[in-house]
Amino acid sequence: MEGIGGGHERMSITTRGLDRLWRAADAPDDPVEQLLYRSHLLGSDLRITNFAGGNTSAKVATPDPVTGAAREVLWVKGSGGDLGTLQRGGLALLDVARLRELERTYVDVAHEDEQATLLSECLAGAGAPPSIDTPLHALLPFAHVDHVHPDAVIALATAEGGPDLVDEVYGGAVGWLDWQRPGFDLALRLRVLVNSRPGLRGVVLGGHGLVAWAEDSRTCYETTLDLIDAAAARLETAQRGRRTFGGCRTEALDQAARRRQAVSMLPLLRGLAAHEGAVPVAAFRDDAPVLEFAGSADAARLVEAGTSCPDHFLRTKQRPLLLDLPPSAAPDLQRVTAAFDAYRERYRAYHATYAGPASPPVRNANPVVVLWPGIGMFTLAATAAEARIAGEFYVNAINVMRGAEAVGGYRGLAEAEAFNVEYWALEEAKLRRRPAPKPLAGRIALVTGAAGGIGAAIARRLAAEGAMVVAADLDQAGVDAVASELGEAGLGVPLDVTDSSSVEAAFESAVLRYGGVDIVVNNAGISLSKPLTETTLDDYERLHAVIDRGSFLVSRAFARIAERQQTGGDIVYVVSKNAIVAGPANVAYSAAKASQLHQMRVLAAELAPLGVRVNAVNPDGVVRGSKIFAGEWGDNRANVYGVERSQLGDYYAQRTLLKREILPEDVAAAVFVLMSGQLAKTTGAVIPVDGGIPAAFVR
Repeated sequence: MEGIGGGHERMSITTRGLDRLWRAADAPDDPVEQLLYRSHLLGSDLRITNFAGGNTSAKVATPDPVTGAAREVLWVKGSGGDLGTLQRGGLALLDVARLRELERTYVDVAHEDEQATLLSECLAGAGAPPSIDTPLHALLPFAHVDHVHPDAVIALATAEGGPDLVDEVYGGAVGWLDWQRPGFDLALRLRVLVNSRPGLRGVVLGGHGLVAWAEDSRTCYETTLDLIDAAAARLETAQRGRRTFGGCRTEALDQAARRRQAVSMLPLLRGLAAHEGAVPVAAFRDDAPVLEFAGSADAARLVEAGTSCPDHFLRTKQRPLLLDLPPSAAPDLQRVTAAFDAYRERYRAYHATYAGPASPPVRNANPVVVLWPGIGMFTLAATAAEARIAGEFYVNAINVMRGAEAVGGYRGLAEAEAFNVEYWALEEAKLRRRPAPKPLAGRIALVTGAAGGIGAAIARRLAAEGAMVVAADLDQAGVDAVASELGEAGLGVPLDVTDSSSVEAAFESAVLRYGGVDIVVNNAGISLSKPLTETTLDDYERLHAVIDRGSFLVSRAFARIAERQQTGGDIVYVVSKNAIVAGPANVAYSAAKASQLHQMRVLAAELAPLGVRVNAVNPDGVVRGSKIFAGEWGDNRANVYGVERSQLGDYYAQRTLLKREILPEDVAAAVFVLMSGQLAKTTGAVIPVDGGIPAAFVR
């Protein structure tokens, strides 16, 4: 799915009327830029359309760049784009006359895929690849077209008696087309309907969404909103005084209890949903619509009915897994495992029932959405953004079911039709076009001391390689700054590694945000340079509390999660050459680092049966960007070595074999290599990052 995340803030789903956001002073004059403006307004509100759902278009008179002759160009959202974040490069440009000539080549609905391949023969310039909805925009005789997926309209489109409801709500101003998979045939049917009923303002596509149009962009935008508001008003009237979803069957626990249960459940779900070596990221939400639906008397019936809108079930599968677990008891691994097994068996049977000789092979059979009555909803996907978006889509589906139930009863899409969309060759081709996953895709890392030079560099490198990164440090502002650089792949949490309750809280935050933890980097540390006779007991104990006790508490918390996930993992200790090389005026720091190094070896032996590899990176002094060297430690080291503080980096470099200064990025590179898969059979190792110091050679 191209463009996931995008940093675009969306308005949440409510029952109030849609805001009219078009401002004449803000709308560009250029017709293409105006199309983007309209798209952003529509895409900013989840009540109008879901992430990457729907498409907008404008037909623009444009001189042919070769002949100069006038021609009409269709600018339409391309395949895989998102209206809320759409940019000019995300639009497909097609010659309208040539597109309409495709009708000459069209045979019937059985040849939709062949017809879709001809869309690229109608391009009028460089842009995004055209989507399967392109003919819908091309064949309609209007300058501007919106196709969106509003919950309120889809509720009418999935209700018993949908065509009559549409006539009632819109008084004949909006037409109806029964469900049909998107493509050229649907576009032809839509054109016939529009031509037969002049004056229509839009059409409801059964089970799917809304199409609206106008001759100018602003009117098109306002027409779309008018039609959505009319549907929402009808649903609101129908829902007044009605027991939603048949009333409550399972009461929700209080929020604190729900979060505790989620922290226990999420690592189990990630482990159960691992597929072909990939472990998904998991998201949790327990807002009112989710709790109301999951705990309702009708939840089981509606889950069985399945979702209808293809944009929904392509992200969530047609059915979620509804767990039959009491909310107040600890998650029962045996029962959850049995529920997963039953879900996978049914999904494989679904594929076997409907697959033909040319169908793609069965995909990951695990659920994407897991509902726990009284607790909330868990969603599982390859990245944090995709997991969050899957949750948004299922809330869309819940809203649709609520509305449809209120006006006549909800109807899900038939399994055979759902299969035809889910395993459509065109959808398969879109999946194959996705870039190969990065080395750490789907893995969740917690980095301690992440506000400083080395820790921040490690956090950035792991995120660049595909990991979700929890940056943890006493310096909350520092880790928030690092996390903000990483977007949805980053979370900043406060952490005092000497405090077991702070450590547990940091891991709970990681689990609630991403579902678990796969990687820990024990990087937090402090330093002190004093002769033995001047080192106080408090000095000595303070360094050990942070360096080796802190690593112990963090590693222990991770091991407890790893036991529940059963997916292995990595612990990397950022140690120091001082753990091996004896030096003056450094007893507290060196002893703590030596203890930390041996702790690594012990845990490598102990955690191997869990598939957890434990290694160390051993850097020499990293001066540039270091919070440690910026303080008293830097002054002390400079005094010990008899150099100016500004020359410390060069001093350390000159005492090495390679004569090169060690930078935070060098340490981050070594950390990454240990967990990249290139050293998959390495544990208990010490990787020096010191430019070559013979006295620190491990022997």
